[in-house]
Amino acid sequence: MRLNAAAGPGLRSSVVSGLLFGCGLVAFVDEAVFHQILSWHHFYDRSTSAAGLVSDGVFHAFSWGATVCALFLFADLRHRRLLSLPVWTGGVLLGAGVFQLYDGVVQHKVFGLHQIRYGVDLAMYDLLWNLTAVVLIVSGAAVLLVQRRRSGRTARPPG
Repeated sequence: MRLNAAAGPGLRSSVVSGLLFGCGLVAFVDEAVFHQILSWHHFYDRSTSAAGLVSDGVFHAFSWGATVCALFLFADLRHRRLLSLPVWTGGVLLGAGVFQLYDGVVQHKVFGLHQIRYGVDLAMYDLLWNLTAVVLIVSGAAVLLVQRRRSGRTARPPG
């Protein structure tokens, strides 16, 4: 999906900032809720608890780093008056969904780094986890498509 570059130089940067923020936000929520509060798993569960805690720290650093980078980009875009908040929001939803789906498919199933929860039937957890990701992706893509159509209409010369 490409946004019309003629519609404004900040659109691509707004998407990038939103994608980073969405990834960082979902990673942060995953780490805080599932790793710390519920203690369902660590980022890497195929070793000792100490290794799991270290992996959680690295994961938390990634989520925090992505969030901080995204907010610096956001502030710069706002300062230069190039921020498109609707495009940024679409990027956030898309980034959150892509990260969630990557986590659910690649990290949980392909690499087996960890599961959502242990000692239970995973089918409902996996379905809900990945369905949530798909809803976020579709929502973000829909917002970006609407914005692309709007920017295409406003960027065309009259007449």
